[in-house]
Amino acid sequence: MQEAIWIILGTARGERQMLPTFGCGIHDMVFAPNSPATQGNIQHLVKDALTQWEPRIDVLDVNVSSAPDEENTMLIRVDYRIRSNNAFGNLVYPFYITEGSGD
Repeated sequence: MQEAIWIILGTARGERQMLPTFGCGIHDMVFAPNSPATQGNIQHLVKDALTQWEPRIDVLDVNVSSAPDEENTMLIRVDYRIRSNNAFGNLVYPFYITEGSGD
């Protein structure tokens, strides 16, 4: 299940020719500032993508926070429940922003 979630979060929309809407829109946020507004947008995009593309889980919570030691890294924590057996799981996905800032 974690691998399926990882694939959804790691795939940019438009990346797959036969499924152009598959994936998550967070890749459009790569150059966005590390701010609460960006974190809220990423939270919304992740929740929508997982709800649309992974019907085997219920998304319980998505929490986006800055990594403590890296200003250009956001940590996306997804808490979910597997529908078939009601088991709970979580996954932390690192998302790197402001790549190529020229520093």
